[in-house]
Amino acid sequence: MRDGEQKKDPYAQYQELGGIINRKDYENALQRSAEATAVSDTIVAQVENMAKFAGIELQKEKSPNDPRVKLYAVLRGDSKPEDVKYHHSQMSDQRLFAETLRILGDTEALSKLIDAHHKIGTYCPICLKVVTPGEECR
Repeated sequence: MRDGEQKKDPYAQYQELGGIINRKDYENALQRSAEATAVSDTIVAQVENMAKFAGIELQKEKSPNDPRVKLYAVLRGDSKPEDVKYHHSQMSDQRLFAETLRILGDTEALSKLIDAHHKIGTYCPICLKVVTPGEECR
């Protein structure tokens, strides 16, 4: 880092990538995923299938320890609080995986996931729209 430059806030970087999870949930999810020791086989299979469809490489024998798998498992396991209208637990699997990649700053994998799903004339489970020409996925 050069003199006068400040390191950008990771949450701000996440928001610049289109992230919509609030700061408190973002920080809480990162903390819990760092402490996670086990991930269910069902969650591992979900992430492996989404990654495979998008051409994202996961280390097969180490998938449960992959930070993307652990963070996705934490986010998918969250319950919507009663006093909140919108919550990440209501997202589709693909949209939640996109949020996972944004949180981790994995722009290459995020681009692959978006490219795999955001096709003209089809419903995109990430931006929740039928894609029209020139429309970008958020």
